[in-house]
Amino acid sequence: MSATMVMAGKATAARTAAPTVAPVDLPTARKYLIFAVMAFGQFMALIDIQIVAASLNDVQAGLSAGPEEISWVQTGYLMAELVMIPFSAFLAQALSTRWLFALSAGLFTLASALCGAAWDIDSMIAFRVIQGFVGGAMIPTVFATGFALFSGPQRAMIPAILGMVSVLAPTLGPTVGGWLTDAFGWRSIFYVNIVPGVAVTLASIALIRVDRPDLSMLKRIDYAHLGAMAVFLGGLEYVLEEGPRYDWFGDPSIATAGWISFVAFLLFLERSFNSNGPVVKLTPFRNPTFVFACVFNLVIGFGLYSATYLIPVFLGRVRDYNSLQIGTTVFVTGIAQIFSVVVAARLSQRIDPRWMITAGLSLFAASLWFTSDLTPEWGFAAFVLPQVLRGFAIMLCIVPSVNLALGGFALAELRHASGLFNLMRNLGGAVGIAVVNTWLQDYTRIQVARMGESLGEAGRHAPDMIAELAGRFGQVTTDAAHSLLLAQGELARVVSRYALTTSFNEVFRQMAWLFVVALVMVPFCRPAASAAPATVETH
Repeated sequence: MSATMVMAGKATAARTAAPTVAPVDLPTARKYLIFAVMAFGQFMALIDIQIVAASLNDVQAGLSAGPEEISWVQTGYLMAELVMIPFSAFLAQALSTRWLFALSAGLFTLASALCGAAWDIDSMIAFRVIQGFVGGAMIPTVFATGFALFSGPQRAMIPAILGMVSVLAPTLGPTVGGWLTDAFGWRSIFYVNIVPGVAVTLASIALIRVDRPDLSMLKRIDYAHLGAMAVFLGGLEYVLEEGPRYDWFGDPSIATAGWISFVAFLLFLERSFNSNGPVVKLTPFRNPTFVFACVFNLVIGFGLYSATYLIPVFLGRVRDYNSLQIGTTVFVTGIAQIFSVVVAARLSQRIDPRWMITAGLSLFAASLWFTSDLTPEWGFAAFVLPQVLRGFAIMLCIVPSVNLALGGFALAELRHASGLFNLMRNLGGAVGIAVVNTWLQDYTRIQVARMGESLGEAGRHAPDMIAELAGRFGQVTTDAAHSLLLAQGELARVVSRYALTTSFNEVFRQMAWLFVVALVMVPFCRPAASAAPATVETH
């Protein structure tokens, strides 16, 4: 592999010198300002998911909602966002990047205000669906625009900065959400978007001039294609979100949703190949490098979102940490990401991207393996090393995968490639959280059964332990029966705690092996050949 990778490294430098996407002809300061506005809009959309997730219990209490109802506050948002991400490429061409991004930011802000004013759980879910749908356009649009604005070393920073935004938002979200809820109440987690949202909307209208609209595309839209995509992706997200909770396809509603989603997927493929006005073009998948980059992004999304999800769950369920303590512990990952941005950007200009992604996947696997040595006493200090390692590895994974995915397309296809590529990461995250939840439940049941068998085999020790605990509780209460119940409950709690910790370890090991398997694909990935430069009309 080494000889071909060295040669590809030289090809990488050549591609940098002759970019496949002609940069927009604007003053450099204006380009940076446009990119900063769009990157901040992306950050606002991404961090909102985790801010709300950290405060769902307070939202549930405030709206008098049930556990099943409150889950739709997140599920509805994610379903709608997943539909918009690939659809945004069509809308960017039809409306122009300027008006799509401004509308996305403006409607996201309005939906945030409506969520804050929600009067019951039904209105909250409806507004969250709107918020997820309109906000989803900002994520892939900023990737495509960043590649269109810059060239050379400046372009190398785009995936690094946007990668940092993509992973820093989930890291900061629980801390910000917990603090806002404690200080100002749960409605503040939505109202906090209003001022920055208005600013991004006005700045987008005033600054973004990178292409012209083609409103005639709106007359040619294939609504069957759009509907099939919406049902397919929405149904898939529903199955992944609700599956671990309701025994997957053993539940009639999940089985029905799965079949409907599968049929919609077949219709989506048929319209993708035969429609005269498809809303999503699958032509980027003709490029083998793009396919490999999407698979890498799927694995990265799996590991990134799953690890970001699992560690707070461990700290909350095993260590009984509150939101602020959890946020302080996981913040270490974000600091490591910031330091690794410049390193990853510089390396992307000097070495073959496959060397980078090999190092990134290896370090990510190592960080997950180190985390698989959890004990019930693990806290901030114990998590520092694996989290720093993971934070540094993320940038080494994301930067080369973005360059591999988007570096070989002219502007016409770049938008579609960006939408599909970002969809893969979100799908990886959805699949990852569903899978690790299932693993965690299954392993916990197995571990509890094994520990129960062990206690049964060592029958002479368990009664002695219960008697000792009952004696301690007897110093507090004179009711012997109550002391015995307390002792049995404490033993059950200890067993459950250790079984859950062991289950977390098993899940982290499985995730580590997934990244090791992904390494096998690296030698087969060939950097994309240069495409013809694209011309961009500004107005």
